[in-house]
Amino acid sequence: MKNGCVVCGSTHYKPLYTGIIKCGKCGHVFSDLDLSNKELFELYSKNYFCGEEYSDYLADKKVLQKNFKLRLKVLKTFLNPIRHRHLLEIGSAYGFFLSIVSDQFDTVLGIDVTEEGVLYAQEQLKLKVINSDLLKHDFGVQEFDVVCMWDTIEHLQNPHLYLKKISNHMGSGSLIAITTGDVESLNARISKDKWRLIHPPTHIHYFSRRTLARLLDNYGFDVVYNRYCGFYRSIDMIAYRTLVLSKGWSRLYNFLCKSRLTSIDFYLNLRDIMYVIAVKR
Repeated sequence: MKNGCVVCGSTHYKPLYTGIIKCGKCGHVFSDLDLSNKELFELYSKNYFCGEEYSDYLADKKVLQKNFKLRLKVLKTFLNPIRHRHLLEIGSAYGFFLSIVSDQFDTVLGIDVTEEGVLYAQEQLKLKVINSDLLKHDFGVQEFDVVCMWDTIEHLQNPHLYLKKISNHMGSGSLIAITTGDVESLNARISKDKWRLIHPPTHIHYFSRRTLARLLDNYGFDVVYNRYCGFYRSIDMIAYRTLVLSKGWSRLYNFLCKSRLTSIDFYLNLRDIMYVIAVKR
């Protein structure tokens, strides 16, 4: 990182794994990459959601929405129906979460760099979604009471700048909800560089409970909830990531796809994904 650790600003690093370094001061872990934002955003083309990171993101809509409903159930326990009326999702992709909450807030807005996802959300789901990098978009005087970043913060080159900007559009008592991997979880420590969430260049930052809380504190947020969250996965999603992405066994994956088994989904909690909710001071 040219400008220092995004959590503490230190420029003292030490290697952790191949291509992965650790801040010598606060312990934050991140990829040793030097990508421009243009190069980074180009990774999230249509192929990312169909053939690269996902076999078919749209086909997994029902499963993904099950996960979003779990996140919303927890978030609702912190919501004041009078106070929290304006929601923004950063990294809204195809709008699956926004479609669930579209009638539950006065304002529901998404922002994402993926053109295909934004078009789908706008045209098929009739949602208000902005196709832009949040750092470049001018929100004017618009404020948000609830900001969601579902599995997004690890993808950002400069997550501290995103939190700094959005905090300026959030008043005292506003909520930010984040899910991301915990690099200090038991699973991550056992798996080391084989941990499934370590895959640069799309995953750049690897937070722990401690480093994420410190980053949020830097921009006026106090953590009020931090638990490991489970998720639903289709057998297709698991098979694709295990057989194709990890092993390169496309033929075996294609054979499995001919059966109906790949449409089955199940719940799993590996206790390595954090669900963090923080309140603005």
